[in-house]
Amino acid sequence: MAWFLEDHIVKGKSELNFSEWADYSDRRKKSKLKSIISQIEDDNMPLSSYTLIHKNASFSEEEKKEVVTWLTELKDNL
Repeated sequence: MAWFLEDHIVKGKSELNFSEWADYSDRRKKSKLKSIISQIEDDNMPLSSYTLIHKNASFSEEEKKEVVTWLTELKDNL
């Protein structure tokens, strides 16, 4: 299980590493935010493998709207 989690973390950080967010160009930030928004709207995030273990991690429809609105505002203000 530890190997699975480590691999998952490494792959995730290769896609989006918030420790490096400040170094991303505005164009890259907008692209990442657009991708996150799309994944939330398509119910691909949070991952089902994560919510299987963490039952309370799923978004309600209202929470989904709030997060998508916040992310959209961030994207639009870059």
